[in-house]
Amino acid sequence: MKIETQRFIDRYVGSAICSVLSVYHRLFKKNANVAETKNILVILLSEMGALVLAHPMFQQLRKKYPGAELYVMLFEKNREVVELLELVRPENIITIRDTSLSTLTRDTLSGLGRLRRIKIDTAIDCELFSRISAILSFLSGATIRVGFHSHTQEGLYRGNFMNRPVLYNPYHHISRQFLTLVEATDSNTAPRAKHQVSRERLEIPAIKFDPGEIEDSRNKLFAKEPGIEGKQIVLIYPGGGLLPIRAWPLDYYCTLTRELLDRGYAVCIIGLAQDKAVAQTILDQTRDKSCVDLTGYTRTIRELMLIFHFSALLITNDGGPGHFAAMTPVPSIILFGPETPHLYGTLSENAQNLFIGLSCAPCVTAYNHRESPCDGDNLCLKQIEPDQVLTMALDILESG
Repeated sequence: MKIETQRFIDRYVGSAICSVLSVYHRLFKKNANVAETKNILVILLSEMGALVLAHPMFQQLRKKYPGAELYVMLFEKNREVVELLELVRPENIITIRDTSLSTLTRDTLSGLGRLRRIKIDTAIDCELFSRISAILSFLSGATIRVGFHSHTQEGLYRGNFMNRPVLYNPYHHISRQFLTLVEATDSNTAPRAKHQVSRERLEIPAIKFDPGEIEDSRNKLFAKEPGIEGKQIVLIYPGGGLLPIRAWPLDYYCTLTRELLDRGYAVCIIGLAQDKAVAQTILDQTRDKSCVDLTGYTRTIRELMLIFHFSALLITNDGGPGHFAAMTPVPSIILFGPETPHLYGTLSENAQNLFIGLSCAPCVTAYNHRESPCDGDNLCLKQIEPDQVLTMALDILESG
């Protein structure tokens, strides 16, 4: 299903449902406490990167509620991230396919039925932008419902049926805000979870791969692309994913790739199969056997992360690859513009974020449902020059 269709349904149908549920909650409000927390549901539907950044929250939930069973509800396409990070037991992953309205509806109803049978007592809604997640938290039957709320701020209307409403704070990294949701589960302050923010650095654990599996991945790639064997590999991700406005200009990637090839590096273009047109543009501009198209080559995130293990550098637009790299040894350069690394930057110390910070940036926020008012002229990224990225890349490659 197209993201525009999802936004339309969420904005108009979702708002109406949230209003109805708010009235119901006001008329039939029940005691919002449980004697013992046994079954906790985390709703984090849409973003693969956000699932990585939520890892500290799951750790905190286990620490705070050691006897509770953790469940997660998300879109089917993001399931692998949860499995790689081992956030919950595989049988506790509840997925929804968003390929069409009919499958979305069918899977949602099926998932809600399962949650009712489980008897979820606490639901934590981690979404900032969607109303469907708030609706799911209510319909799950959870006694305690935690989620972001607008309070006195404009925007973010998702009804008034969260009984542990948390103030969204754009000045704190999203990983720390997820931790605030955990604190809110038993908080009685107004607003909820008035606690001192820890200065302790949050970390994402490295995913351990068998050395033999990494070597098999290396040999497979070199058999397919013998022109890159024996060279340091620089991976680039020029795709924009669901939000093309987050993409660094394609001609900048072409310039950067030529400069790296001229210096003897191999450049591999990663991405999904639908990014092949973008990759072909770079290939046409370079015409070098050391520049290869790997879009659609890896079928899983795990296979992509194996390649990260024997690559020298990742250069990527803001998105999933930078967060996956945080779980591997590969250093990365991540290009930000419409969104800010202060909120969504990777937790890896091995990553360098480039962010100009124009007066209009970030323009993709919780307050506009990630629908930027920009006319497509993303100067926030265009002002990051290829020479600047090249200098940073060479510093990393030559010191590695």
